[in-house]
Amino acid sequence: MLSVQKYYKKLVIPPQAEMNHLSLESTLRELSLYNSQIESSRLGTEVAQSFQLNPLLPGVILTQQGKFAGMISRRRFLEQMSRPYGLELFLKRPLFSLYRFVSTDVLRFKGDMAIVEAARRSLQRPPELLYEPIVVETELENYRLLDVHQLLIAQSKIHELTTQLLNEQTQAQMIQTEKMASLGQMVAGVAHEIKNPVGCITCNFEFLENYCQKLIDILSAYEAETPELPDHLIELREELELDFILQDLPKILKSIGTGSERLTKIVGSLHSFSHMDESNRKPANIHECIESTLIILHNRLKHGMEVIKDYGDLPPVNCYSGQLSQVFMNIISNAIDALTDKVNEQGANLKEWKPKIEIHTNLLQHSEADWVSILIQDNGPGIPLAIQQRIFEMFFTTKPVGKGTGLGLAISHQIVTQKHGGELLMRSEPRTGTEFQILLPLV
Repeated sequence: MLSVQKYYKKLVIPPQAEMNHLSLESTLRELSLYNSQIESSRLGTEVAQSFQLNPLLPGVILTQQGKFAGMISRRRFLEQMSRPYGLELFLKRPLFSLYRFVSTDVLRFKGDMAIVEAARRSLQRPPELLYEPIVVETELENYRLLDVHQLLIAQSKIHELTTQLLNEQTQAQMIQTEKMASLGQMVAGVAHEIKNPVGCITCNFEFLENYCQKLIDILSAYEAETPELPDHLIELREELELDFILQDLPKILKSIGTGSERLTKIVGSLHSFSHMDESNRKPANIHECIESTLIILHNRLKHGMEVIKDYGDLPPVNCYSGQLSQVFMNIISNAIDALTDKVNEQGANLKEWKPKIEIHTNLLQHSEADWVSILIQDNGPGIPLAIQQRIFEMFFTTKPVGKGTGLGLAISHQIVTQKHGGELLMRSEPRTGTEFQILLPLV
């Protein structure tokens, strides 16, 4: 028979674990676990001396032919030894006789169980079992013992991390909200400054076009009345390329008119988008909000991206129009990024696959009430199934460092659900595309 000292060397006593490495997803394997397995046929004296040699050992795991048979905690063992005749009854007998006498419910967890879940279930035990150590199965038929004190310390550390993360999220959200409010004020100021000169151009363009046409008509009348021009006028006409000017001037005027109209739309879109700090809901045209967003994002629609719009007959929606425009901006921007990635990284054949974004709006019955539905879908690479549950988490992003903040969809979800009492749903199929549905109640 092995001496107690030699047997004790087989019981691997872990050092007190540092908790700095823990995260919100940490499991029991990351904690200090005691390798304290002992065959149930061994004598109680060996366990007694093991406890004496190591005052931190919370208990021993009993095995029978290598299989788990039970667990005796230090507290239960010492309680029985302190009873009358306890030393005579159990010290020189096999451990299984003591275990049959003090047998209690043993809490057993898998090693991959989250620390938070293990702590919650541990604290649900009856008071008399609250501080009994926990058996952890790290591998198949490989057991370790966890002191509840270590578990509670780990839970406390994770609670601190959770509080810190919540504070960071709150601070980041406040910073983002302040940035958006500042951006809204800046955009509103720029839109106001541009509005006057744009108005001047737009209002005077009609007169300019009319005057140019009159000058062309007068010049044509002079030519008709004077078919034979002096040589110096003929030379001047050829030198100034009058025939080309007469052909090109209407085209230039048409181009200026088109640019003026587009500039007017952009100013209007910037003005709509700048309503980020509005304090009250107001009736708004959802389609105008979408159109304003598309105008701002127009320069990003490359590689032949097509935007297909299917607008239903929607009434004005009582909402924060600027904040909803931010939601549309985030979702459509992500769709453009996804389509761009599919074109660039996968080398998509544009003859067989055309990048497109579809926007559908309609009224529907939801929860026995009328709701507005805005569906935005793309035919990009889709979102991997493994991360679909996390896309609305604060700071979670699949974009490279420096490109994504992990705040866009999280804040969009808050705007829709908390600010408007709506729902933001997502469906995605890898290699097929992604679909976001915004549901807003008509109240």
